[in-house]
Amino acid sequence: SEQINAIASKYSGAVLLQKKLKDVEPIIRIEDVDGARLVLEFADEIERMLGSKMKSVKRLADTAEDADLYHEYNASLQFDYFNALLVNTMDEEGNFIELGGEFPLEENEHFNKLSVNTLMSDIQVPTNVYNKDPNILNGVYMSEALNDVFISNFQKDPTLTWQYFGSSAGFFRLYPGIKWTPDSNRVVSFDCRNRNWYIQAATSPKDIVILVDVSGSMKGLKMTIAKHTINTILDTLGENDFVNVIAYTDYVRYVEPCFKGTLVQADLDNREHFKLLVEELHVKGEAKVKKAMKESFRILARANGQGSLCNQAIMLITDGAMEDFQSVFEEFNWPDKKVRVFTYLIGRDMTFSENIKWIACNNKGYYTHISTLADVQENVMEYLHVLSRPMVINHDHDIIWTEAYMDSVLFKSKAHSLLLMTSVAMPVFSKKKETLSHGILLGVVGTDVPLLEVMKLAPRYKLGAHGYAFLITNNGYILAHPDLRPLYIDGKKLKPKPNYNSVDLSEAEWEDTEDSLRTAMVKGETGTLTLDVRAAVDKGKRPLFLKNEYFYTTINKTPFSFGMVLTRGHGQYMFFGNVSVEEGLHDLQQPDLTIADEWTYCETDIDPHHRKLTQLQAVVRYLTGKEPDLECDEILLQQVLFDAVVTAPLEAYWTALMLTAPGNAVYCPTRVTLYDYQAMCKNAHHHTSGARALLSPAESVLSVLMKILSSPAHRQKKVELMQPCNTEYPGFMYDTSIRETNSIIKCGRCQKMFVLQQVPNSNLVMLVVQADCDCILNSFEHNATVKCNRMKSQKIRRRPESCHAYHPHENGKDCGGACGIAVSLTLCFICLWQLKPEI
Repeated sequence: SEQINAIASKYSGAVLLQKKLKDVEPIIRIEDVDGARLVLEFADEIERMLGSKMKSVKRLADTAEDADLYHEYNASLQFDYFNALLVNTMDEEGNFIELGGEFPLEENEHFNKLSVNTLMSDIQVPTNVYNKDPNILNGVYMSEALNDVFISNFQKDPTLTWQYFGSSAGFFRLYPGIKWTPDSNRVVSFDCRNRNWYIQAATSPKDIVILVDVSGSMKGLKMTIAKHTINTILDTLGENDFVNVIAYTDYVRYVEPCFKGTLVQADLDNREHFKLLVEELHVKGEAKVKKAMKESFRILARANGQGSLCNQAIMLITDGAMEDFQSVFEEFNWPDKKVRVFTYLIGRDMTFSENIKWIACNNKGYYTHISTLADVQENVMEYLHVLSRPMVINHDHDIIWTEAYMDSVLFKSKAHSLLLMTSVAMPVFSKKKETLSHGILLGVVGTDVPLLEVMKLAPRYKLGAHGYAFLITNNGYILAHPDLRPLYIDGKKLKPKPNYNSVDLSEAEWEDTEDSLRTAMVKGETGTLTLDVRAAVDKGKRPLFLKNEYFYTTINKTPFSFGMVLTRGHGQYMFFGNVSVEEGLHDLQQPDLTIADEWTYCETDIDPHHRKLTQLQAVVRYLTGKEPDLECDEILLQQVLFDAVVTAPLEAYWTALMLTAPGNAVYCPTRVTLYDYQAMCKNAHHHTSGARALLSPAESVLSVLMKILSSPAHRQKKVELMQPCNTEYPGFMYDTSIRETNSIIKCGRCQKMFVLQQVPNSNLVMLVVQADCDCILNSFEHNATVKCNRMKSQKIRRRPESCHAYHPHENGKDCGGACGIAVSLTLCFICLWQLKPEI
């Protein structure tokens, strides 16, 4: 105890620092932090930033619609464009290939050091879309008008990142232009129409029941196509949508019995869960669709109080129907036809196609025939265009914001610098009068917004120790939060967690047991709340008991709510010291000093000439007058200069001491339970983590202690699959009432003795333990009932304000019905490529 105190006092330099602060006390002032005022100031800044992005997107939409209005479709148009996959590609003779001309690229700091062309956009086309199809060529030619607006937007707002136009025909115009990299099979699977920003902008929220035929006639390739169709439909859903999947033969079966009779939110977690269950479907028996169809209508009728309260649809996936089930529709859907029915005829047999088509056309849906895997994507997309018709005819340009997501391009190339993004998007309509009743959606324009940049507008230095800010969606899901951990390490790779963008606020702020904070924020309220919390620090190893004050408000014209935390005793006051620039610069430029480069002292991303400066270089150049145009945080700079002056004597003090490291102390105080709702667990049979699944049998404090102290040599090294899980684990707090104790821990056939003694005048204890008995505990499985309840739970959410489900002038006769699919040369190539391994 005496040695520890002496070492801490001597080597920390605390006495010297206190003396220095006493010397400068006349130039110090302390101010109260007004959380209620500060949260509104931060929210206003965020609103202005996001507002500028919305204006940029609006300019893109207006330009695209005007360009289409004056463009005359030309079926024989010949037009050479820059294909992102082919640019800068030469043939054997050294000539640029078709659609692959010279396209200058330069590494750009602003775009994550990717090589880009800031003077031009280029075009990405998925492999399953023919890149010289007349619809593609006309759309690309028409959208050339966006190039000037892309550049103009970027000049007006240099903080803009990617801008784009996703066409309903399938091509993707991206600015700045890049060289697109295919996957390992030389396939470009990215389809902009599958992206959440496209789907949310193109349609209103929807309740979907997917009805799949699993009778004996669906065996083999048919079932494979049906499963792919279900998965593709699921990929078109988002957190504002609700869904369920029913399989039918001669009886009705919910693929997830836990979800029987209800709809669940189509967040990423639930969608992936459905995909796993669909993969396990097997065919047998005889198809009797009438019972399943009635059950689907009943689910949607019950969902009126808790679903999306907007579009409703049934997706029927089958290889045929022997009748049209008119009596079912007369009972449940006519004459209002509030539920659309989309039908997908699977396989090459067209015997019952007329019945399948009749069902769709008489229920405001769409009929498609899917005979190969290559047909699935294009045919599923048709339902989105049908759902968009009322919105297009009304000409309602709803601006949407997505939940958090990871940029797929960046993830492939720079996982270490991966950023969470949100996108703002807006639909683009045809304004031509002759096609108005058809409600033609041309596509969607949008731009990405890194959430890290948004949260920089609420700097943590203004929130004191343990203070932080966070952002959530209308569904209560986290966009940004210091406790959000979207990635995990799998072997040597960094991967996104399966449920990384559907982490609820209640899973990070788990002390809010009544959901008071979450409910108020989801409702868009402004207010404050005080909570006693257990905060985990030091990578979750140590708990702190804090009293947090939460301040929250809505971000106008977005579905987001902003919150911030001040900790009593830590975040109530701001400390200011006033020193001259000359004095501060002298100490700031010493070789032993550095500043946190991840903090934004000066904004280096606005002017391209500043993007290669480190934060320290930018600060020095600004303060010396070499870069007066830099935008810097004056308050933060003043604090940095003050700290540099006050801490300057420490370097000489430490050098004189010729610091040597003291010995390590081992401590193990009495126990505090902490929770992690974003954990990743190994398979149950091999799980040896220090954390345990929730609601497992109770463990004794001493057993946990021995688990921590058990020999690493006995732990399993086998690499196993990881899956999301909820865990509780022990943290430890110092208890002054414990001076000394000893006991024995029983470990199967052996036992361990330990002795624990307090180290006086510190928060340490010394532990001596017998080490010849291994006490690794067995793992505990999750409680299935708890998991089920969590997945189907319907927490309070704020529905999107607009809904476009009906328009009296909609042309319902456009309901599909082509006898076959005209397969492009590219699709034929894909089919052959898929069959090649078997030939």
